[in-house]
Amino acid sequence: MLGMIAATPAERRLIPGGRLQGPTPYVIAIMMFVMVVIGAAGLALLGSARVVAAGVQDRYSIEIAGGGPKATAATQLLAKTPGVIAVRPVSEQDMRDILARWLGPEGATADLPLPAMIDVDLAPGANSDDIARRVEQAVPGARFVAHQESLGPVLRAVRALSWLALTLVLLIALATAAAVVLAARGTLDTHRSTIDVLHGIGATDDQIARLFQRKIAIDALTGGTAGAALAGVVLLVIAGGGSTWLADLTGGALLRAGDILLLALLPLAATILATIVARLAIMKALRTSL
Repeated sequence: MLGMIAATPAERRLIPGGRLQGPTPYVIAIMMFVMVVIGAAGLALLGSARVVAAGVQDRYSIEIAGGGPKATAATQLLAKTPGVIAVRPVSEQDMRDILARWLGPEGATADLPLPAMIDVDLAPGANSDDIARRVEQAVPGARFVAHQESLGPVLRAVRALSWLALTLVLLIALATAAAVVLAARGTLDTHRSTIDVLHGIGATDDQIARLFQRKIAIDALTGGTAGAALAGVVLLVIAGGGSTWLADLTGGALLRAGDILLLALLPLAATILATIVARLAIMKALRTSL
């Protein structure tokens, strides 16, 4: 990376770089800001899906039509079943309180029949099919339901949104590369007379390309770092404010250390991409002009 932007004092005087001249660093800063924000959103969605899926992996519910004595028999049976580590009968009042939030006061009336429900936690590796078969055979009307299956459509939608966000990051990176190509060609046109003089004294296309790729690399690194830093500040403000409920909902932070490191490396990756793309575009333009 250092070899891409290294230059002698004479080369720096020919094509100045790193002074935020022109729109290139500002365009890259805007692109990087959007990339970091969208990338963080996508990684957070993946993290939330991962945490929720891990939290419900071994959790099940038993629904029993009619309730009452059947629920008591199912609870006693589950307490003696190998592989079951926790049995929590859900009280009728709790179920009516939940219904009241959705249906209003009518959901809490005693006239509305409710099934009995029991929450069950299984030990890792326990055979849920055998336990479900045992309960359903011993308690007529019982239905063994996996929380993971119930949340399956939601988790699939969250994962799809996260991959969509990461795809948008890739598309923005491609748009940034296109902007770098336009900036490189514009810089070549601006310094056309300098290029003709350099060619006249025997400079090679590789030597000339190094001058311009240095300017593009410094602009990309400066703009990318500024955009990523601003995005980091915005994300910290959001994380410290209204989105803390997301961490409470999922039981922890949505972004892992690896995710944060990946986001922090985006400016460096963008600089390398911009330098390579600029070099290819410049070398092609120089060959075409000869």
